Amino acid sequence: MAQIKVTLVNSPIGRIPAQRKTVVALGLGKLGSSVIKEDNAAVRGMVNSISHLVKVEEA
Repeated sequence: MAQIKVTLVNSPIGRIPAQRKTVVALGLGKLGSSVIKEDNAAVRGMVNSISHLVKVEEA
């Protein structure tokens, strides 16, 4: 399967709790941290819910 690289570019501070939990569930901690995830519907849904906080690239 294809993979995507998700990078945290904006802070989750001050966001609603569900968005903060999504950031943690993806494995993102500090600003600028990145993770490589499988490109599937579940991960895409998580990324779409916090699209204003992350940058997504093909890996």
